[in-house]
Amino acid sequence: MGLVVQKYGGSSVADAEGIKRVAKRIVEAKKNGNQVVVVVSAMGDTTDELIDLAQEVSPIPSGREFDMLLTAGERISMALLAMAIKNLGHEAQSFTGSQAGVITDSVHNKARIIDVTPGRIQASIDEGNIAIVAGFQGVSQDKKDITTLGRGGSDTTAVALAAALNADVCEIYTDVDGVFTADPRVVKKARKIDWISFEDMLELASSGSKVLLHRCVEYARRYNIPIHVRSSFSGLQGTWVSNEPQGDQPMEQAIISGVAHDTSEAKVTVVGVPDKPGEAARIFRAIADSEVNIDMVVQNVSAASTGLTDISFTLPKAEGRKAVAALEKTRAAVGFDSLRYDDQIAKISLVGAGMKTNPGVTATFFEALSNADVNIELISTSEIRISVVTRADDVNEAVRAVHTAFGLDSESDEAVVYGGTGR
Repeated sequence: MGLVVQKYGGSSVADAEGIKRVAKRIVEAKKNGNQVVVVVSAMGDTTDELIDLAQEVSPIPSGREFDMLLTAGERISMALLAMAIKNLGHEAQSFTGSQAGVITDSVHNKARIIDVTPGRIQASIDEGNIAIVAGFQGVSQDKKDITTLGRGGSDTTAVALAAALNADVCEIYTDVDGVFTADPRVVKKARKIDWISFEDMLELASSGSKVLLHRCVEYARRYNIPIHVRSSFSGLQGTWVSNEPQGDQPMEQAIISGVAHDTSEAKVTVVGVPDKPGEAARIFRAIADSEVNIDMVVQNVSAASTGLTDISFTLPKAEGRKAVAALEKTRAAVGFDSLRYDDQIAKISLVGAGMKTNPGVTATFFEALSNADVNIELISTSEIRISVVTRADDVNEAVRAVHTAFGLDSESDEAVVYGGTGR
């Protein structure tokens, strides 16, 4: 008997029909002789609707109460799904994140998992039940407050439970048939990837690929939990994410795994920074103390006549206002001239472990962007990734051009996004 952890996204349980369809798939896994633990997201756009409602009541809702509100969505899903499973003649028990033993730190709205103590879940499945767990949530270790894990938190919940329960696999069910070489909403000829390494998937996830979140993949790699990304709308095999290929998949990985893009970031430029030791440290300490995450960083060569330089970096749009406010407080101490904020940018990333040993990848990438008449504002690289910042208006054309230039276009049918969101 195997132990399978399944996670279903909001598009899979968007309505009563979706919940009943998911219940049938879960029961099928149980009938195949598996112990089954299910992690579920809120129905459809429930979380977004709750966020909008909170902002109507309070422009800056309290972190603690905001978490209490947002976790309601997953509790609704888990209870309805347990009812649907029981209606099919199988026993199911639903658990909140805290009941499931998901222990987090005390940072509301983006808590991190410290530990998972799944005693109640293990006892439930040992009794023959299907355990249904509310994703995206946990309980703080010190104050015992309800916390949420941030966007994509249900994926992280599923992988963390899989690790704690020593599961054979963590199946992430979404509204696409797996991980594709590009967002199938943008590139209709994107190809489904049969297997991808944790390393490449981490880069794709951190570069904007929405099918899996970075924290989820990071957790799976740390505990070596194979992930199978599949669609809840079809019976097709999906994409395996693991250290080693699964089944009959080839050992040799493609040079390029895919093209990711992200339109959720903004760019801040600190203009006229004195080019001397310690000034960049002051700037980024202010950002860090504001708990703002930054992505790409570029510093220009200083002008010989003035001894001043510009420092640009990207960050989530949602944290732009906070970052600018923090930097303004350091203006006198650092002595920079001004700040520029630009939220009409996009990041495009080319990812593939094979680029380390294949010359010409960088040239082909920039030639594709040039041929598409796309201007580049920032460049960042790692051993297996090249990222550039462009205008947001150019991103779709740029992604398609790069995808074609590297021969990633599928020659078969167009990719299908069953639910319309790519998650």
